[in-house]
Amino acid sequence: MSELAIYGGPQTVTNNPGDMFDWPIITDEDESAVINILKTRRMSGIDVTMEFEREFAEYHGIEYSLATNNGTAAVHSAMFGCGIGVGDEVICQSSTFWASVLPVLNLGGTVVFSDIDKNTLTLDPIDVERKISKKTKAIIVVHYFGHPTDMDQIMDIAKKYDVKVIEDVSHAHGGLYKGRLLGTIGDVGAMSVMSEKGLAIGEGGILITNNRQIYERAIAFGHYERTSGFGARTSSDLIEDKELQRFAGTPLGGFKYRMHQMSSAIGRVQLKYYNQRMREIQKAMNYFWDLLENVPGIKAHRPEPDCGSTMGGWYMPHGIYCPEEIGGISVQKYCEAVRSEGVYTTPGMNELLHISPIFNDADIYGHGQPTRIANSSNDIRQRLGSLPVCEFMANRVFSVPWFKHYRPDVIKQYADAFGKVSQFAAEIEQ
Repeated sequence: MSELAIYGGPQTVTNNPGDMFDWPIITDEDESAVINILKTRRMSGIDVTMEFEREFAEYHGIEYSLATNNGTAAVHSAMFGCGIGVGDEVICQSSTFWASVLPVLNLGGTVVFSDIDKNTLTLDPIDVERKISKKTKAIIVVHYFGHPTDMDQIMDIAKKYDVKVIEDVSHAHGGLYKGRLLGTIGDVGAMSVMSEKGLAIGEGGILITNNRQIYERAIAFGHYERTSGFGARTSSDLIEDKELQRFAGTPLGGFKYRMHQMSSAIGRVQLKYYNQRMREIQKAMNYFWDLLENVPGIKAHRPEPDCGSTMGGWYMPHGIYCPEEIGGISVQKYCEAVRSEGVYTTPGMNELLHISPIFNDADIYGHGQPTRIANSSNDIRQRLGSLPVCEFMANRVFSVPWFKHYRPDVIKQYADAFGKVSQFAAEIEQ
């Protein structure tokens, strides 16, 4: 009989994981914070939200923070803050969630997708520079699966061509790039803080910046209550730009983007303990990958040790699959075998956006042609084959368990499951 569970062998994972994967960690303090909002009937205010913003800015050592009702709204506001508009081009990787780039179309801009680095799964700076044109307004950096992007090279390119850098930190809260917190390196950082993220507060988003103009434009875009004078502060206190003051009381974007105060209340509590919990996750995840360091067919998706860069809370951790080391078995079949050992894992990454119909065929606003190129002087759509590394790596990654606690006995069983499948890979039928 085969040792592999997929063919009738004993299953590797037998321990009850308990609360190993429960997230976020909710305590009496979180519950009290929410109940206080309900009792004081401050659900729709902004006073608690502004306290959360202040604390979030302090956490990042940055001047301004603006909370929104979701991560998409934060990214959208950051784009408007950077002045993205009709005819502008924005560069981003194709392998990301649609919210990283789709709001560009709402602003009348278009998206140019760039290739990725095969090890980091983040933007390849060399290809980014190839994609720069006279119309490029911004580069959207996604710290994908929590791995920091090569920000030194990206910022050099941005400076050379005078373009803005928006960091999407939705996968990487608290992560470092050479000792600097992600989201603080570009012109503006934006992120989701929904209940499944590293910093998880229910539903919400938030942006951070040291640029007063970006901050004020983001406020004016979707926070009418802060510009009208009847909020927690006066319009002159929050909006210094005289042109923006003219539109006080009405959002320039036509959106109402404020964060719900119950999310803000939870956010204040979660932020207080985030570093402590993040360190626990980092210890657990690095232990998992250390156990698999020399296992053929798979390698960790994480920065090199002692480089000053970290994975933050390890949201959506993945590994990189190397089928040539274990007989060429497909990643799909490999994952099926691991699941039989008692470990949930799936192959692949996000849908590749450069081949998605939404970016190639959809006439969203009735332009009479695909929205992506409606305001472009030429057809810049990209088809299959245009981003070879990204397309190749789509079949070279797989998810791994996201441990929330450092419990070596439990973690080892999960690591052993991957090791076992790699060891007996020759038995796996295609």
